[in-house]
Parts: sequence; structure tokens; C-alpha cells
Amino acid sequence: MGAEMIRAFAECGADVVIASRKLAACEALATEIRETTGRSALPVECHVGYWDQCNQLAERVYDEFGTCDILVNNAGMSPLYPSIAEISEDLYDKVLDVNLKGPFRLMALFGDRMAKDKGGSIINVSSVAAVRPTPNEATYGAAKAGLHALTLAMAREYAPTVRVNCIMPGPFLTDIAKAWDLDEFAKTAKTTIALQRGGQPEEVVGAALYFASDASSYTTGAILKIDGGAVYTPG
Repeated sequence: MGAEMIRAFAECGADVVIASRKLAACEALATEIRETTGRSALPVECHVGYWDQCNQLAERVYDEFGTCDILVNNAGMSPLYPSIAEISEDLYDKVLDVNLKGPFRLMALFGDRMAKDKGGSIINVSSVAAVRPTPNEATYGAAKAGLHALTLAMAREYAPTVRVNCIMPGPFLTDIAKAWDLDEFAKTAKTTIALQRGGQPEEVVGAALYFASDASSYTTGAILKIDGGAVYTPG
């Protein structure tokens, strides 16, 4: 989803920064963006679970461009585990760090500068697990619920010039779906999702462009669910 949002922003005229733990993937996408859109694209290796790397990312962005209009917090991880009782402290910390601590720090760093500059838009990406977690998503869901809380808090902290909103996706067929039993998912989707399928990564683009642009000029603190009309059952 992050790659599709980057492509869409660049196609609409934005210079972009592509940050993730995998620098090679960032570099490949940056090359694609430059060749297809002519926009500037800066690849940066960054693990948002580490406070100092969030600081370094912010400095790199402002050193390169001098300003930032849009921040998208899209990093996430939800590792499988045998049972809730077997979640290790290390795994718990990693999930909370990537899904909650990193976005908090980046919102603080970029939001503060945006508010002192000409304003901007911050877009968080959570999950329906924030409001309807299964036992397989206990820590992930808790972190994403925390991201909803931060969205509301930061929307008030950096108003009126910075808008902070959140996209809440349902089941999307991204890299994370490689760990799913897709045959079983397709069967279940027929009865649990109104549109009877998982989302495609490019289907997040409309929401991202809405929150990034003046089309959402009177929208802040919003959480937009994009889940194909899923109806979740307990457990």
C-alpha cells in the first residue's frame, strides 16, 4: 500500500521520500518514480521502531527538501505466534515499537515543524484489528488502537494548520497475505465481506489522496474504514 501511495503522490506532482527497513526496495521504487514521473524521490533506510532512526529520517527530509507537507505512517508488522501466552517480551516490544512508538515519534517531529511552517497533513495507517482484533492480532490490534488515540490527540495538538487523520484498512492482499491460506480466505470472504474479496493495494490510493489534499480541508481526527464492508465475528 505504501508503494501505491507513493506512486499516486508523485503522479500528482509531489516529490517523495521513501523510507523503510529495506533500502534496496526503497532505491528501486525511487528509480521507478524518477523515470515515470520526473519527480524527486529520496530513498532512506529507516527502522521506525528505533527513536534515533526516526530523528535521522526527519533531519534527512528537511536537509534535502527544506520542508514537508505530508507524512504517511504506514510501517507495520504483525508476526504470527503460537498463543498469546507464548508471546515473548521481545516480540511484544517489537510490535509496539514499529506500530505505535515509531508513528508517535514521527508525528511529533514532523507535526511540530509543519505547525511552525505552513502546515500540512499527517496520514496514519491502522487496521480493523484496532477495533475488532482476533487472538492472532492481540499486540498488533492494541498498537493500532493506540494509533487511533494518537491520531485524535495529535489532531488537536497541531491544529489548526496541521490535519491528522487515519486510514483503517481491512484485509488487503499485500505482502502480509503471503502468510494466509488464500483459498480459505476466498471462501470465508464470500460470507463475511460485503464485496466478497480482499482489497488490492491500489484501492487505498483514493483515501490517501483525499487526506493529503485540500479535498479534506475540513477533516481532522478522522478514522476512515476501508474494508469492503466486512462483518467481523468474535474470535
